[in-house]
Amino acid sequence: MISMSSFHAMLVPILTGMILLAVGFNFRDKNAGVFAMWIGMLMILATVIYKILAKLNE
Repeated sequence: MISMSSFHAMLVPILTGMILLAVGFNFRDKNAGVFAMWIGMLMILATVIYKILAKLNE
C-alpha cells in the first residue's frame, strides 16, 4: 500500500503541472504561455519517469 506522504509527494507536482499546462494553453500566443506549457509538461514527465525508475530499482 502506498503511504499518504508518498502519495502527496507525487500528487503535488502532477497537479501543478496540469495547472501550468492549462494556464499556458490559455496564453499560448505569448512566450510566457509556451514556457508554462513546457514546464508543466516536464513536471508531469519527470514525476512519471521518477516513479518508473523507483519501481525498477526495487
